Amino acid sequence: MDLKDRGCVVTGGFGALGAAVARTLRERGAKVALIDRAPAGAAAGDGAIAFGGIDLADPASAKRAIDEAASKLGGLYALVNVAGAFRWETVADGDVATWDFLYSVNLKTALCASKAALPHLLSGGRGRIVNIGAGAAAKATAGMGAYAASKAGVARLTEALSEEVKAKGITVNAVLPSIIDTPANRKDMPKADFAKWVTPEAIGELIAFLLSDEASAITGALIPISGRV
Repeated sequence: MDLKDRGCVVTGGFGALGAAVARTLRERGAKVALIDRAPAGAAAGDGAIAFGGIDLADPASAKRAIDEAASKLGGLYALVNVAGAFRWETVADGDVATWDFLYSVNLKTALCASKAALPHLLSGGRGRIVNIGAGAAAKATAGMGAYAASKAGVARLTEALSEEVKAKGITVNAVLPSIIDTPANRKDMPKADFAKWVTPEAIGELIAFLLSDEASAITGALIPISGRV
């Protein structure tokens, strides 16, 4: 899974999962740029280019950031859409605005970043896009409606875009984690068995494979990565 000198952008790159993915890609030799809504000072890890304060749900902002990242990387080979958020709210007691918020953060960011990245990937005649979906999108439980709906949208985006570009040397796939073992999730669920959760590093390894030459025949796939949940 050699990614030596291949330019990769990771959105949501300052968070626990994004930072872990970036570390894994750098270990494989990739050149990595991180894009996040948080200030650039929040960037984690060394050896990566950081763009902070970027609203990826805004098409113009996404294009500017992706274009600048591609320029600094010397070209763009891969986009990994990690940017996202979670809210637990029932329909009866929750806020309708939560549906708009999660649609924007989970789906629209992936859409706008992908649209911005496509000209760079197409010009190179090859490339990769990997989206972070969710296992929960397949069957929503109480309180998970807005989140599951937004992540189901990520799955459909993945499938549709993969069909658009599969003849042009670009693959588009999604990974579907269960509960990710992050400090925030441990704080929210302190009595859970953390050993059953999937680690950010395991997700990073799967993404590195999907970016590799060895995965060139895989596109339009929605791949569960569930740990032992």
